[in-house]
Amino acid sequence: MATKQGKHWQIYFWGSVAGLVVVLLVAFITKLWVLTALPVGFLFGFFLQKGDLCGASAFSEVVLAKDTRKIVGLWVLIVVSMLGFALFERLGLVQLNPKPMQWINYIIGGVVFGVGMVLAGGCVSGCLFKTGTGNLNSMAALVGIGLGAAIIIHGPLSGLHRAANAVKITTADGGPVTFSSVTGFPYWALALLISSITFGLILFFHRKREKGRPASPRTSDEPYLQRILTHSWKPWQAGLMIGLLAAPAYLSSAVSGRNYPLGVTHGVLHAELLLTDTQHKYVYTNHPPEVVQPSVENDQPVQQPRPGSGKKVVWWLVLVVGSLVVGSWVSGRMSDQAKLLPKPPEQIVTAFFGGIMVGAGASFANGCVVGSIMSGIGLMSVGVLIFTASTILANWVTTRIYLMGGWSRNR
Repeated sequence: MATKQGKHWQIYFWGSVAGLVVVLLVAFITKLWVLTALPVGFLFGFFLQKGDLCGASAFSEVVLAKDTRKIVGLWVLIVVSMLGFALFERLGLVQLNPKPMQWINYIIGGVVFGVGMVLAGGCVSGCLFKTGTGNLNSMAALVGIGLGAAIIIHGPLSGLHRAANAVKITTADGGPVTFSSVTGFPYWALALLISSITFGLILFFHRKREKGRPASPRTSDEPYLQRILTHSWKPWQAGLMIGLLAAPAYLSSAVSGRNYPLGVTHGVLHAELLLTDTQHKYVYTNHPPEVVQPSVENDQPVQQPRPGSGKKVVWWLVLVVGSLVVGSWVSGRMSDQAKLLPKPPEQIVTAFFGGIMVGAGASFANGCVVGSIMSGIGLMSVGVLIFTASTILANWVTTRIYLMGGWSRNR
């Protein structure tokens, strides 16, 4: 039977549809393309909440419950993203911008990030969508994430971060190391190959698992759309929908002046700067506040700074993270999962300090689960595999020690 909130799912659904249509119309009429970040973030948060697709739990549950369903969901997301990126790249709608191999950043940042997400109870996107449904631990962690990111980007560790950024492994022509540069195959061909293998394996194991199993009788008389909107999704279903969203999100980002797919860490940092750091001047762009343009005046090179200087704020990212929280709240309200529940004080404190580690680690590595693992692997960057491995291993060790009491407990 539908819950009290579930009975009002139509109000949330049609209200959301109307709001998103209005935003898109305004963006197309005014050519203010950054507004397209609002539907992107809203749908991202909606899908994340529906599938409870958090990177922290995806990795931890492998150790805690031998459950790989969320890992599969993340991989489906990545593979579908690849296909979308390949299509948009072939159509000339986006120019692929894979991450460089900054291996020091990925190792150090990945370890700090992997430990922090267990303590915080979520990765950056996980804390965002859980905040939308009233999780106090995630709210505390989110404050910590902004603080941790600020320490790396603007604070005492910014010099170390810049020094690590300078250490890169590149191809012979100075470009990023990618699956394409390593194998010699074009991006679109690798995307087709990887997706064919992935979906072939999924179909094989699905048929093997379902063979001989009796068909499950339908137990609900709810209309199909209502079941979709008011019930939780399987992780692969959420991953599929986010994967389909990834290419339009890339296009939205590119036309707004930021040539990269989904990301959230710097959006949290920029949002918290706007709310708390009012003493500084901000540059609302994705470009550096100052550039040196080669020109000659009296045979001497002259610096030509870009007008304005200050801390960078990218509005596309700010709008994505803000609308992500709203999208997860709407999803939670539809399924009666958006509730502000009390948490033990010690958990809130732990989540806050875990959030600092999450923000610091993700910023040092120049990306989190969304920016590096989802989008980075989606763009076939080889370097982000180092970040992925560091993150997962740190997550597993911390899960074993912090959540399971260590190795000796099960002996």
